[in-house]
Amino acid sequence: MKENKTKKYKRDKHGVWGYVFILPFFLAFAIFQLIPLASTVYYSFFEYYKDGLDIVGPKFVGLRNYIELFGADLPKYMGNTFVLWIVGFIPQIIVSLILAAWFTDERLKIKGKQFFKVVIYMPNLIMASAFSMLFFALFSDIGPINSFLQSIGLIKSPIRFLSSVVGARGLIALMNFLMWFGNTTILLMAAVMGISPSLFEAAQLDGCNHRQIFFKITLPSIRPILVYVFITSMIGGLQMFDVPQILTGGSGSPNRTTTTMIMFLNNHLYSKNNGMAGAVSVVLFVICAILCLAVYKTSDPAGENK
Repeated sequence: MKENKTKKYKRDKHGVWGYVFILPFFLAFAIFQLIPLASTVYYSFFEYYKDGLDIVGPKFVGLRNYIELFGADLPKYMGNTFVLWIVGFIPQIIVSLILAAWFTDERLKIKGKQFFKVVIYMPNLIMASAFSMLFFALFSDIGPINSFLQSIGLIKSPIRFLSSVVGARGLIALMNFLMWFGNTTILLMAAVMGISPSLFEAAQLDGCNHRQIFFKITLPSIRPILVYVFITSMIGGLQMFDVPQILTGGSGSPNRTTTTMIMFLNNHLYSKNNGMAGAVSVVLFVICAILCLAVYKTSDPAGENK
């Protein structure tokens, strides 16, 4: 009896070390994530800004900051953000799925797979600021793209890409696509390679073609990774800032049609309007949480993950 108590005591003692090892994570999360989040929510209900050398507030104003936000241009900037994300994400996921299916199909016998994997991932290593400056130089009114098109006679006058809504949004979407489709392709390739080869062999013996195998076996089997890619891309899209900020010089031109929610938030932070900045942050957090929950529920309709 005494021996059993001693073993139980040792097991309990060893179990304490698990909590010790995970304690640093929770401490770092509380200091750098939880406390700032709580502070942001708290100050979103206050009038708190800098007026010249004077600091006004903090003065409790309830929901006034949120009412002013939705009464101003916040819905427009939310729409801009979703449009820029969706236009870049749709071709990204389509191209990544096609490349993942090709590179993991042993029957195609594609040569130089490792080389192509490195090439498609390389844009992901380039800083967004450098990428934006490159595209700004390429597609400016006197840039190489316009010069080339004029030299071959396709256009008579330069195309003002950054002065049109379609051109500016298209360039931002193109940059996001080029920067992230390589990373998405690698993730989807890993997911496809995790599928048991016996499933593909059985499908081939049953006479299934490539299209049937892709839609009936590959896509359903990699659904968890697809959900992960969708959610992370959505969060990244809602937090889009550096590409449109640098490409348009922070103006969101033309006519603020490329101004995102984070650019709007940055304007309030720059003007030291902490109350309104906090309200924008809370709205963005709530939107991300609701969309992530909706995607998770939609991807698991039968409650398989419960």
